[in-house]
Amino acid sequence: MKTIIFIGTNKSGSSREAVRAAEKLGYLTVLFTNREKQLQQRKEYPDVHKMIFIDTSNLEKMRAEIRNLRLTGFEIKTIVSFVDPFVHIASVLCDEFCHNLTSTKAIEIMEDKEKTRNFLKDQPYSPMFYSIRPNQSFSYKTEYPLIVKSPKSTGSKDVLLATNKSQLENHLQVLQSKNPNETIIIEEFIEGPQYLVEALVYQEKNHIIGIFEQEIRNGKRFIITGYGLLANVPDDIQTGIEKVLQSIVNKFGIQNGALHLELRLTKNGWKLIEINPRISGGAMNSMILAAFGFSLVEETLKLFLGEKPNVEAKHRKFIFTKYVTVNRKGILEKVIGKTRASKAAGVVEVYVKPKRGATLSPPLSMGHRYAYVIAEGASLAEAENNANAAAKEIQFILKV
Repeated sequence: MKTIIFIGTNKSGSSREAVRAAEKLGYLTVLFTNREKQLQQRKEYPDVHKMIFIDTSNLEKMRAEIRNLRLTGFEIKTIVSFVDPFVHIASVLCDEFCHNLTSTKAIEIMEDKEKTRNFLKDQPYSPMFYSIRPNQSFSYKTEYPLIVKSPKSTGSKDVLLATNKSQLENHLQVLQSKNPNETIIIEEFIEGPQYLVEALVYQEKNHIIGIFEQEIRNGKRFIITGYGLLANVPDDIQTGIEKVLQSIVNKFGIQNGALHLELRLTKNGWKLIEINPRISGGAMNSMILAAFGFSLVEETLKLFLGEKPNVEAKHRKFIFTKYVTVNRKGILEKVIGKTRASKAAGVVEVYVKPKRGATLSPPLSMGHRYAYVIAEGASLAEAENNANAAAKEIQFILKV
């Protein structure tokens, strides 16, 4: 039984679509999960052929489980993860039990923001940064605002803006008390429009899959509330991003792999905000499918399996995705407007995540985005207008 093992999956989004893609490609799917709720909701995961409840941070336990699978006839072709923070762990296991085509060392560095910053510190696209050790204070002379972050932060949870010394000291205290043995990173604040770049590397050749303008909500956290996929990328943006991507791939020595970059275009050129060694989560795979007609997670799996991915666009459409958040905390009583949103002009997909009884709150992380609308248009502006108009139809009725 040709099998793909997945370390973790979310209930929806890119990671779940990867499991479905594996089934579509004819593989048996095995999921290692540390979420007890997923076992309780087992019937909602028909694309997972075998679900195993296990500590996904414990390599020894997973090694033992993989050996048991092998003994019972499972032919493990690859071990993967499309979820933070398991991409590196999956690659370590793949090194041991399969023919791993990706670079475990590169993935390990990319998953750690401090290691990434130090690894790329001499590159022109690397911003100024400082590493603050446990219980160390910040004593450098610098200009505000500054960004304060945990090196293991995901989804904007531990990425904070400091506009003065008092805020900086408070942020440092909060993060150091939360993770007392962890280094904190302080970076210069980069101004300029932000772009997300999805990319695949196959046999040392870079493929830019999609370039997205990001709409950012600046509140207590930096939350991405909109993505505009550029069907036609201006030459200067394309060339600049290709140059940065090529430099990163060369520096890390990546021969095969998936990654996404977040970049800001400044008056001094491109600056790297973040790298992640996987496709973005949420609606990313659906956006690429709508824009270009292929599934990026499916083509990524082919790459991991040693096959040539086909990332040629079948068509090119302007796509905008608008995420929906709430302004106050409360218990969800009902959601209204989903049907109206689905029938609105240009709408490709509407997704609402929470069920009745869930506790919703204003966004402090990407996980606090509770719905999205993907819409197309004859231009990016039209796609954005269509997505925004449809998203306004969706309302979360809360009780305090």
